Amino acid sequence: MSTNRQIPMASPDISAEEISAVKNVLQTSRLSQGPQVESFELLVADYVGAKHAVAVSSGTAALHLAVIAAGVEDGDLVITTPFSFVASSNVLLYERAVPVFVDVDPFTFNIDPKQVLEAIKDLSSSSNMRNKWLPPKLRNQKLGKAKSILAVDVFGQPAEMDQLKTTARDYDLSLIEDSAEAIGSRYEGRPAGNLGDVGIFAFYPNKQITTGEGGVAVTDNDEWASLFRSLRNQGRDVFDGWLGHSRLGYNYRLNELSAAIGVSQMNRIEKILSKRNQVANLYSHYLAEINGVNPPQISKKTTKMSWFVYVVRLNSGIDRDGVVSKLLERGIPSRPYFPSIHLLPFYREKFGFESGDFPISEEISSQTIALPFYTSMNEQEIATVCEALDQILNY
Repeated sequence: MSTNRQIPMASPDISAEEISAVKNVLQTSRLSQGPQVESFELLVADYVGAKHAVAVSSGTAALHLAVIAAGVEDGDLVITTPFSFVASSNVLLYERAVPVFVDVDPFTFNIDPKQVLEAIKDLSSSSNMRNKWLPPKLRNQKLGKAKSILAVDVFGQPAEMDQLKTTARDYDLSLIEDSAEAIGSRYEGRPAGNLGDVGIFAFYPNKQITTGEGGVAVTDNDEWASLFRSLRNQGRDVFDGWLGHSRLGYNYRLNELSAAIGVSQMNRIEKILSKRNQVANLYSHYLAEINGVNPPQISKKTTKMSWFVYVVRLNSGIDRDGVVSKLLERGIPSRPYFPSIHLLPFYREKFGFESGDFPISEEISSQTIALPFYTSMNEQEIATVCEALDQILNY
């Protein structure tokens, strides 16, 4: 089966509404810190049922501000997942904190809440049990205490937030929800991103909705929201003058052009999510007939799935990288999703991680492929991808 155009890996859903919105902003004198950012924030806050939404320049920036608000400092321990985009761990290093990785659930690919509880119990004790959870190079150093749990809603599927929230409450930890990939998803009927003390969303062009570059932090905490607004604007507080700066801050502002795109996208978000769900369902339909490949599995607790990417898992023993290369030879892009963070060169060098430290994450990382996925993808294109995958795996 052929297609009339090259199949891209991803493509944003941009309509005439977004183009018109950007033109309208360009006809004003406000390209930054204006009404479009405020409108975008209100729409996101209302959508997820949060008291506050603070727009920033990227999902990584939002996550960094969340870590600061949580009081994470030099030497503090943050329990998190090795199976994620690297930003979820990098933001901890920005504040010189220590990522304490625990392995993931083989079904959802999300952080394993039972291991999180076990790790925190050991880290909170005065025995040497805490050492087994620490990065190898830091096991004989004096470090801070466990300060926070940073959970990631991998590929749009919410983590087991109720269990994580109970653990966080019992041990007086903050709970940060990285929902960069999950806007629109629901966990037990509740919106992803608003299940912890603070949540973040990201709007890179391959996400469900986009602002080009951009992110949002959402919270019900008044003080944290005020802090976010100050930190994103070079530390300027509401009572400061134009060049007054009460604290160390950053240039994490979202511009008006990006926010205008975001407003238009939020006005269409349910239609966009519905189309992406149709694409995912078609993929699952075609892949069900192909040996050697396993479609994504959705937890019963994920009462609504918002599809960021469509990631399949190959059977054990299949050369995943070889499959990626053979797909590309047929003009079909795909990506290994994700490499385990602890095995990235920088993390190996800094912390001494080795292969085998987190076997479930490593196994998933060696077997998973993100297939082309975007809102406007049609059935012919999906069939073309699946037919090529079938030929590579079974002929």
